[in-house]
Amino acid sequence: MEFENIKIISIDDNENNLFLIEAICEDMNLNVTSFSNPLDALVYSLKNKVDMILIDYMMPTLNGLEFIEEFRVHKKNVPIIMITAAGDEDIHKSAFELGANDFLSKPINTVLFQARVQNLLSDYQNRLLLEDRAKLLEQEVAKATKELIDKEHETLKILGKTAEYKDPETASHIARVAYYSKMLAREYGLNEKEQDLIYYAAPFHDIGKIGVEDKILLKPARLDEEELKIMQNHSMIGYDILKDAKSDYLQAGATIALTHHEKYDGTGYPNKLKGEDIHIYGRIVAIADVFDALTSQRPYKKAWEINEAMNFLTENRAKHFDPKLVDIFITNKNEVLEIFNSFKES
Repeated sequence: MEFENIKIISIDDNENNLFLIEAICEDMNLNVTSFSNPLDALVYSLKNKVDMILIDYMMPTLNGLEFIEEFRVHKKNVPIIMITAAGDEDIHKSAFELGANDFLSKPINTVLFQARVQNLLSDYQNRLLLEDRAKLLEQEVAKATKELIDKEHETLKILGKTAEYKDPETASHIARVAYYSKMLAREYGLNEKEQDLIYYAAPFHDIGKIGVEDKILLKPARLDEEELKIMQNHSMIGYDILKDAKSDYLQAGATIALTHHEKYDGTGYPNKLKGEDIHIYGRIVAIADVFDALTSQRPYKKAWEINEAMNFLTENRAKHFDPKLVDIFITNKNEVLEIFNSFKES
């Protein structure tokens, strides 16, 4: 194996030993930096890239065991060979425990030195290569995953506009409902994944309106009782459109489509669910949708003032709306206003 750009540190207070190690390493085409002062070597090794340490045991100011102990606090994987006098078994045991990888005895045997150094460097390089490949693979997987998620989000945004082409409600309404819903989910304590789900799924709350006749959907006046019943079918239509999807986002959309017109007191539709029997996604989007409908102009009504709409939510807490969510919405009025002003009607 070729050892390119390998950096070896040799530490010994005996200059003759340093010269010998340098000569052997030169024959192996290895780059060696020598130190006679172990403290200088330690400072250098911690500040610079190092691929192997060759260290004597007996040295002034800092012996080999003390060096290894301190070095291993900062760098765990760099191979270390301790060079000791023959027969120092206790030292070998201590050095192994502190993190040495191998030993050489004095006087140094050139053939044995070359074999030990080459084997340890080969193992070290192979380990680095595997780590690099693992990191590269992890990065590639993360990149591919992000691309898939981005494409799914793009598709969801496009699908979320489907009902817009028949409904007098605008893209601004869809965006505001999504942001109001995400804010409520966050403040309610839902995790980031669920916040993300509700943000992308909330725009599907009225997708079932594509199944409602234009003469009812686009009527520039309030609906009569029969027309209202037909309009209310959009909850089930939206659910039927989305219910068999494998996407978590579309599944959440199905839940929202089905439950966002349920009321906390059980008087909503289509299933007259009550309280926490209504899925949290539906309870959240109910507030976001009604508040935005009230504060938006429609062919049959003027837009309400923000405070009027807030008062309506308060008056209907525990009736139409989850009281905890109403309180959260009111408490976060500043963020509500920021969202409202960020997505004006065109």
